[in-house]
Amino acid sequence: MTSILITGGAGFIGSNFAHFVARAHPDWRLVVLDKLTYAGRRENLQDLEGRHPGFEFVQGDIADAAVVAKVMPGCHFVVNFAAETHVDRSLYQAGDFIQTDVYGAFVLLEEARRTKELKRFVQISTDEVYGSVETGSSVETDPLMPRNPYSASKAGGDRLAYSYFATYGVPVIVTRASNNYGPYQYPEKVIPLFVTHAIDDIPLPLYGDGMNVRDWLHVDDHCRGVDLLLEKGVPGETYNIGGGNEVPNIELTKRVLKLLGKPESLIRPVTDRPGHDRRYSLSCGKLRSLGWAPRVPFEEGLKATVDWYREHESWWRPIKEQSPAFKEHYQRNYKA
Repeated sequence: MTSILITGGAGFIGSNFAHFVARAHPDWRLVVLDKLTYAGRRENLQDLEGRHPGFEFVQGDIADAAVVAKVMPGCHFVVNFAAETHVDRSLYQAGDFIQTDVYGAFVLLEEARRTKELKRFVQISTDEVYGSVETGSSVETDPLMPRNPYSASKAGGDRLAYSYFATYGVPVIVTRASNNYGPYQYPEKVIPLFVTHAIDDIPLPLYGDGMNVRDWLHVDDHCRGVDLLLEKGVPGETYNIGGGNEVPNIELTKRVLKLLGKPESLIRPVTDRPGHDRRYSLSCGKLRSLGWAPRVPFEEGLKATVDWYREHESWWRPIKEQSPAFKEHYQRNYKA
């Protein structure tokens, strides 16, 4: 039986990927390892627990070598989604990002050296490692110029993973994806934050002039890209995964408000964050040459995402109303 280990599988992208694997490969053994920090939620996997015969959940830290040594042996594929991911948090909790995104990757890679059955180790990186892209689009061979602790930690894990291919022959593939959106995203990230704020008629805190540009990739398209690389990806290679939907933040905000029938007067400009990258843009010809292309049009995907949060208040409302981690971060971060 084919076995896959998904780290960070109770988080946003990881849980979506776990569901994707269960649908696409129902005969696979599926092991999820997650520390269950503030953004990892066991309930994201409730559709799999007890229903998918090959599913197993293990609570643990990728930086804990003893835990990793228990879950990885026998696995044919490892996909490392586990990470501290929010740029805003990295500005005041950089050590947590180094510990998980770099040291945690190291622990996984060390165990991968000893896992004889391993066919692919996919290290999930980000387009942010390229830094701010004023013109054109980033290709995989471009220099890495991370400009905040989050992107720097991801660049560290990204290149550390490649070094284990070059030095030890671990079958590493690195992916660099653009901004993901979709269901189960923790509501301090911009789309779910703005959607849930607008539902409650709370002002939407928009950084600076709102002209920072992000490329939006539906999480399902990201999952399809990673799954394709498990089959066709070449070890030692890096692949960009972008949605081709470059949108200024102010336009994104207005689209969210329009979908909810809310006034633009809810937009509240706040002080821009330090070192805020102006634009990200990816060239994805390398992955497209393997047969991948995004399928979810942004207008449809955004509407479906807005509808999901509107229909799942029981998922996000306890976080926003009861979570100390959410409240502390929000109060610290947004200043008029």
